[in-house]
Formats: sequence, structure tokens, C-alpha cells
Amino acid sequence: MAANTSGDFGMSIKTIGVIGAGQMGNGIAHVMALAGYDVLLNDVSEEALKASPEKIEANMMRQVSRNKITVEDMKAAQARIRPTMSLVDLGATDLVIEAATEREMVKQAIFEDLVPHLAPHTILTSNTSSISITRLASRTDRPEKFMGFHFMNPVPVMQLVELIRGIATDDKTYAACLGVVEHLGKTAASAEDFPAFIVNRILMPMINEAVYTLYEGVGNVSSIDSAMRLGTNHPMGPLELADFIGLDTCLAIMNVLHEGLADTKYRPCPLLTKYVEAGWLGRKTQRGFYDYRGETPVPTR
Repeated sequence: MAANTSGDFGMSIKTIGVIGAGQMGNGIAHVMALAGYDVLLNDVSEEALKASPEKIEANMMRQVSRNKITVEDMKAAQARIRPTMSLVDLGATDLVIEAATEREMVKQAIFEDLVPHLAPHTILTSNTSSISITRLASRTDRPEKFMGFHFMNPVPVMQLVELIRGIATDDKTYAACLGVVEHLGKTAASAEDFPAFIVNRILMPMINEAVYTLYEGVGNVSSIDSAMRLGTNHPMGPLELADFIGLDTCLAIMNVLHEGLADTKYRPCPLLTKYVEAGWLGRKTQRGFYDYRGETPVPTR
């Protein structure tokens, strides 16, 4: 394949549909619009869609304050993002990136609703962090034009995108998605379609082990996070990172690993399950391994 082929395919994509106006969807819409793509941002929640422009503007203003982009760049990007509650509107886009909650049944239902309205050339992708791309693709009419497009959080900051081919994904689809990643100025890592791919296959068991370390009383929240920050030079401790990701997402990924690989080393820690059952999901609910309701986070154990 010629060196510039992926870039050519990437530039042939002009319009992008993003499904989900949560943290990941907003971040994906943000970087795509800054890169010059026209973006349709969809969510089932009118409230989430109404809140989206303000959140995206706040994140872009951080980039303005750090001289990463200009105010003119920001305004031009904002004008390229159009919110819509109708999945049908996304049918004419060149590329769709699904960034809904990490539950396979939800994702399948979205694709089933969307597929009848798609243009023949539209590429379908999922931002899933763990679910089988081959299985998701098999529920659509275009498994050869389907792949995993996994951004890291926070999307405007993190440089990596995992590209995951399903068993049927063709070369042209992969090249087109690689071209988009390159056009964004990010770096692609190609992963095989195994549970949790590369990043979460390595990261989530580490977080789960940190929760076991807490569960078994080896250390408390502060000592575990301090040990990993100062002892291994991690920018965040594993429990702080789990709160940032969302404990429900961490548990969902561990369940995918445990069920998909049938190995007891991936068994989710009972304490992680307990926190999720309590609704203590981390930063997004103001309580997780830390309590965020005061001026500074306070460990909950």
C-alpha cells in the first residue's frame, strides 16, 4: 500500500456522525470539528445535547488558553457541529462513530435502528473499549465496512487511537479510518479483535488488582494511589484513575475480559461490584473511591 493511501482515504471522508453526547462523544465531536470535518452529534437525551455545546466550548477554551488553537479556530469548529436527536440524520454521513454506553445490547440496538438509513458508502465504527467488533459488525448489513475506533479519554488531550479490525473488515475501511486518525494528528495502534484490545487488556486488570489490594486491606486508598504515583511515576493512582474512567465502565470491561477469556485472573473484585451497586461510580456521581462533594477529594476507605 502506498505511503499516502491512508491519508487519501481519510480526506475522502467529509462528514462524521457521532452517536452519544457524553464525555467521549463530545470529545470526538470536538477533535473532528477542529480537524475540519462536519459533525452531526446525536443523543437520545435532549438534555445531554443541549449541554454539549457548552462543554465542548469549555474544553476548547482550555486549548485557547494554552495557545494550542486560536479563538478563530474554536469558532469555526463550533460552527461545524450540529446536534440532532434523529438517528436518521446520520444516514448520509461518510463515517459514523458510535460512542454510547459500554453495553453490547445498547450498541446493537443503535446499529439496528441506524442501518436502514445509511448511505451505501458509510463506514460504521464503534468507540467500544472492550466489546467484540466482529460480533457488533455481524448485526449490521456491512461487516466489511465496520471496525473499532477507540479513542482515549480525554479525547482532545490523548494522542492514541486504537483501530480494531473485525474478521470481515476490508483494507479500504481500515485505510480510511487510519487516514482520519492521521488527519487528526493522532497516532493509531492496530489491535486484534480480542476482549478489551490492547490498552484495557493491560490497564483494567491493574486497576482491578488495585481494588483487590484495597479489599484485602493491604493498603488504604491514599497509600495505594501514592505508592503507584510516586513508586512507578504514574500521573494518577489506579483508584483515582478508576474514578475518572467510571467504576461502572471498569466493571463492564472486567466482565468482558472474564467472560471472553474464561480466566479467573480477570475476575472482577467484589468491592468494585459493591461500589457500582451502591451507585458510587466515581467523578460522574461525585463518589467512588474518593468523595468529590467537598473542595478537595476525600478517600472513602
